[in-house]
Amino acid sequence: MTRVSDFRSDTVTRPTAEMYEAMARAELGDDVLGDDPTVNRLEALAADMLGKEAGLFVTSGTQGNQIGIALHCKRGDELICEFGAHTYNNESGAMVVIAGAQPRPVKGKAGVMDPAEVESLIRPTNIHNPRTALITVENTHNGAGGTIVPLENVRALGEVARRHKLKFHLDGARLWNAHVATGISLKDWCRDFDTVSVCLSKGLCSPAGSILVGSRADIERGRYLRKQLGGGMRQAGILAACGLVSLTKMVSRLAEDHRNARTLAQGLAKLPGVTVDLATVQTNIVFFALPNREKELPQLLARLSDKGVLALALGGRVRMVTHHDVSHEDVALALDAWKSVIG
Repeated sequence: MTRVSDFRSDTVTRPTAEMYEAMARAELGDDVLGDDPTVNRLEALAADMLGKEAGLFVTSGTQGNQIGIALHCKRGDELICEFGAHTYNNESGAMVVIAGAQPRPVKGKAGVMDPAEVESLIRPTNIHNPRTALITVENTHNGAGGTIVPLENVRALGEVARRHKLKFHLDGARLWNAHVATGISLKDWCRDFDTVSVCLSKGLCSPAGSILVGSRADIERGRYLRKQLGGGMRQAGILAACGLVSLTKMVSRLAEDHRNARTLAQGLAKLPGVTVDLATVQTNIVFFALPNREKELPQLLARLSDKGVLALALGGRVRMVTHHDVSHEDVALALDAWKSVIG
């Protein structure tokens, strides 16, 4: 069987052998009734790691983000987010459907919003205006290429939120990558936020699931919202067992993914006709362009697939993501395949 090197996303990872063992051994209860011990351990561990009072196991990053938004926004409210944010672009308009909130996006630089611009967009009290209720940040920023929103920017945005009595939510799907890349503690990254959503099913290899953390009061309200969204799972400890492995065994190894992404990006930059902004390759995501060949991308990716390498075309560029199931050898194979395909 031909080996396939799958760079489409870090969501394509398979559970590790230890995760399969943990699933088989997991203590189970009924999570909706609150007595699944494995889920309870996972929620408590995540909350402690991120410096919050409580955690909520949810089905996906989108569900975690949308519960967080709905906790802080009433129907007709407005939230401020970055123009390329996942919550704005990739969650099917859920903030409008679920919370009844409208977004007011800010065009950032590599996913980083200017605090002064954010503050200027906060609505004055007026019956003609929506009420500004929330500021959101995505870290790392998927659409910008896995770039890291610097801690000083987070602090400044948090100060804006506090000054105007707004809530502050973090889409931390890949916060683990920011933590490993910078050495800044998870608690420091999360300190300013009221709620934080983090994914277990990307680079941390769990088959499904995310965690929303925040105050005890917010998380208890979040349980109602999760139920309303159909996110109440019964013997969810089978999945939570994988999450415990993710949090205890898989975070530090993300540094390997970052090294592989850098090697991949540097190799691609040497190929004729390829444009890579190496400054944006800060974690595990590589975007690159083939100027004047954008219309050829579907055919090029099909030829790449024939050579056993999978990638995605997004917005006229190619995205490749390194993860646990991509080795240094896979990176070398991908570079050879691209060299052959580009011609």
